[in-house]
Amino acid sequence: MGPRTALVRRWKALGYSQERLAQALGVDTTTVGRWGRGQVEPQAYIRPRLAERLQVTLAELDELLKPEAPEPVNLPAAHEAQGVLARYTASDDDLGTGDLDEMIRREFLRLLTVTGTLTALPVTSEAVPADHPLATPTDNDAAAQTAVNAHLWQIFALAKTKRTTLPMVRSHAQDIADSLATARTERERQQLCGVVGDLFQLAGEIHFDSNNYTDAAQCYTLAASAGREARNPDLSACALTRHAFVSIYEKKPRDAASLLAAAAAMAKRGDSQLSTRHWVAAVQAEVFASLGDLSACNRALDRAEEVHTLGGPLQNGGWLRFDGSRLAEERGTCYVRLGRLDLAELSLADALGQPMSMRRRGSVMTDLATLGIQRRDVDQLVSYASQALDLAAQTKSGYVVRKLEGLQGQLQPLLSDGRVSELNDQISALTMTA
Repeated sequence: MGPRTALVRRWKALGYSQERLAQALGVDTTTVGRWGRGQVEPQAYIRPRLAERLQVTLAELDELLKPEAPEPVNLPAAHEAQGVLARYTASDDDLGTGDLDEMIRREFLRLLTVTGTLTALPVTSEAVPADHPLATPTDNDAAAQTAVNAHLWQIFALAKTKRTTLPMVRSHAQDIADSLATARTERERQQLCGVVGDLFQLAGEIHFDSNNYTDAAQCYTLAASAGREARNPDLSACALTRHAFVSIYEKKPRDAASLLAAAAAMAKRGDSQLSTRHWVAAVQAEVFASLGDLSACNRALDRAEEVHTLGGPLQNGGWLRFDGSRLAEERGTCYVRLGRLDLAELSLADALGQPMSMRRRGSVMTDLATLGIQRRDVDQLVSYASQALDLAAQTKSGYVVRKLEGLQGQLQPLLSDGRVSELNDQISALTMTA
């Protein structure tokens, strides 16, 4: 069989990525990729649903599934391998960026497995003692890799589309895996574990922003383990806190609560001058809000506010970024979930008066739109939701899209209004192409 170019062009014309089409059909992303490459046939039970998504009849779907006849290739033997590589690359390119993302994902998960295994291995008995002169240069290697991590976090923070950072992170992960495989001292291994715990939290953030919860959770799990191996409780606690967000957005607050309890216990063993334990408290507040416990939510928010009593550097701008500057919007989000409209609006208005990224502004706008739903105020709903839609389209942030999807689930009572119906269609179009 050859590639099904017509099929791929059809799903792309309708705004589907490979991953989005797979989610819509309830199949694995790699399955859709194999359909496009002509490696397998869609099973009979899935064809009606595939035809519906592609807006074609079953007969028209059969035409789309016909593979292109491969062109005859006559290459000299010396260039045969190069030709195979060129054809493979062309096939992947024809599938669009979705397939490239899948290739990066598979390679990244391979590196995650390798790195996770290496962080758990002790150095061998042949290792150079920590006080040996040959051990000194390795410290410099770890410092250089830490500096690269910091640079990647900066790129991630500035990038409109967060997943564009993933290839660079993958490349750096390979370098770290190579260094771990040749670690010569226990001190070097611990330092490199710290680098791993840092980098894989960033990797998790990229996957989380792209709605790849499974990959994000795997990255956070490795990061937490690496933090323990590095003897860095703050690093491990931050990884556990990020992992809790996966459960929060999967609407499993009790699962998130158990992760955050572990994070809080870990943070108590960390540096009391860092903001780690205050960040854990801020996220716990969101979980308590999801559970409907206003008193526990307020107590957690008050503990988070104590970050302002700390002196010196609170965070490192990488895996620890909490400085209390987002507490107004975090309070607002909590109060929206609790249905406390008065408290929510005050906090969100305060948040809008502070500098924030486009991604964060989109989140606040969505919360303000949710208040419009709760008040049955269509003008407020449409005004803020439209702004959030614009920001989501500009940033391509899965985080904002998720919040808009949550908003969409509450629109039903107001759909008789033409403006709300149009807003509902716009959100559907955004989620299809995100």
